[in-house]
Amino acid sequence: MLRQLGVAAIVLAAVGAAGFWFLTAPQRIGVQEVAALGGGDAARGERIFYAGGCTSCHAKPGAQGDEALQLAGGLELKTPFGTFVAPNISSDPNDGIGAWSAEDLANAMLKGTSPDGSHFYPAFPYASYARMQPSDIGDLHAFMKTLPAVAGKAPDHQLGFPFNIRRGLGLWKLLFLSDEPVVALPADASDAVKLGQYLTEGPGHCGECHTPRNAIGGTDKGRWLAGAVAAEGEGKVPNITSGEGGIGDWSENDIAYFLESGFTPEFDTVGGSMAAVQRNMAKLRPEDREAIAAYLKAVPLHPNGY
Repeated sequence: MLRQLGVAAIVLAAVGAAGFWFLTAPQRIGVQEVAALGGGDAARGERIFYAGGCTSCHAKPGAQGDEALQLAGGLELKTPFGTFVAPNISSDPNDGIGAWSAEDLANAMLKGTSPDGSHFYPAFPYASYARMQPSDIGDLHAFMKTLPAVAGKAPDHQLGFPFNIRRGLGLWKLLFLSDEPVVALPADASDAVKLGQYLTEGPGHCGECHTPRNAIGGTDKGRWLAGAVAAEGEGKVPNITSGEGGIGDWSENDIAYFLESGFTPEFDTVGGSMAAVQRNMAKLRPEDREAIAAYLKAVPLHPNGY
């Protein structure tokens, strides 16, 4: 009897291990998504580059102007899970991502999967990028190939057990990685609101900072954009809905002008990590900033999420 129980325990453990290995396997984009990447247009890709805020994390800390296009990485994000370090994503083929194909970039952004088939940590905001159109990623890839190659790898992440076990991220992705829109817009939503949703929920990844997170780092979509404690554990990221404590007294023009100029309706200036985000937003088309403003005025109202 004891032997039978022992054998059953071993079988159950093996089945459980196999199930875990299957469920946590990194995923890749399909044939249709690969085809949708297209040939890539660098001019269009520049817009997506700034919408995605790539320089905010991957430029050398403190870099501005043309130096911000040297995407050597190195920015440290200290969180309760450990310290994440933004990698070199310059066009250097050895230390950056210069050897990546458009498909490699799409797998990273849509599935959080590296070219070698391992999981990326969601400090890289692929949970938002998953909502992007493959053609925009193809264009982004073409633009990033035009940027300077910068030698030198960024330091590794500093993570303790169990967060240093990447395979477990497959379970996190099952819970939180989706290409579905966060907000269900009404059928008669304007084209501007729809564009704003795409830019905000997808490449702009605004929810990654402005939405509260649960104990395992997933965004609380029931309090979308309600503001949150900063990921570093110090400071607060503001509520950008029109709910109590948010930006309800800002007009669409106020929001669009803030994204362009960095000035609030009270003539305060943008500060902290949002300053780098705003500099990126200032490079978008006016209609993009107006669309983001229209979307923010259309999202559900929430009181402060912190």
